[in-house]
Amino acid sequence: MKHMRNISGTLGIFVLAGSLLIGCSPSASQATSTASSEANQKSQTRPYTDYLGHASTIPVSPARIIYSGETFGDMLALGVKPIGGFGYTNQIFEDQLHDVENVGFPINLEKVLELQPDLIIYANTEEKEYEQLSKIAPTVIFDTFAPLEERMTQLGDILGKPEEATKWLADYKRQSEEMWKKLKESGSMKEGETASVFTYYPGDRLFVMARTGLSQVLYDTNGFKPTAPIQEVLDAQKGFELISVERLPEIAGDRIFILNTPSEEAEKSTQELLKSRVWKDLPAVKNGYVYFIDIEKSSSDATTREWLLQKIPEILAKE
Repeated sequence: MKHMRNISGTLGIFVLAGSLLIGCSPSASQATSTASSEANQKSQTRPYTDYLGHASTIPVSPARIIYSGETFGDMLALGVKPIGGFGYTNQIFEDQLHDVENVGFPINLEKVLELQPDLIIYANTEEKEYEQLSKIAPTVIFDTFAPLEERMTQLGDILGKPEEATKWLADYKRQSEEMWKKLKESGSMKEGETASVFTYYPGDRLFVMARTGLSQVLYDTNGFKPTAPIQEVLDAQKGFELISVERLPEIAGDRIFILNTPSEEAEKSTQELLKSRVWKDLPAVKNGYVYFIDIEKSSSDATTREWLLQKIPEILAKE
């Protein structure tokens, strides 16, 4: 990187010398004016207040962004590739991450400092970490559990790409409406059907998902409905909630989606659940309305959601 900066500096000297030799030619003047305008735009800043009330001054056109949050694909959908993230493996956009540095989770402050970001977008509410990061670069706390439209609109604002965000949302809405309409017309789902998403974490902990991941996609205005207990979790603004196996009969919907995790311990818990009497007695299980999807492929980020619009009909077709 240091070598590259030296090269850039040398090239800058040659460009300057060339422009002096050319003198006052119109083309040289116009090029210089354009370059100056771009450099000025990059150096401009503006005030911004995040959803937790942190006031900061952020670049108008950030170029070196670290995005540490669950919905990394939101950035990619807007045509922005951050220089750092917390290591996104097995994601559907993994092939786009070769030159994205892993800043770790919890975030590695030394790595962040090394990358010299001009903006940090951080999905964590720890005040101590926010203070440490904000000393390195302007930092915005971002709610990755927020609804898609809210997230993309805010990112469009933060990144200086409001038009791109508006266009993406309009395109996604059209594609989503078409998908749900076709599913109902084909009989793959019925109006008013409920759905629930569950996953095991290590430690034999069973969670029902709410404001995060696949649930966000399923609980679309035109999609499946949450059961009453899940609606309570949604109303409480929670991403997920720890539950007991005994509560499955009251929480499970007409359709059940199980998120497979890479943890062997969590997989063992899942297999034990599938053998239990509580599980076998669930209506969705008896009707064959149970679907499995890898948790890495079930994110609620914009890029993954576009992929899921193609994948959900395939999943439901495997009844």
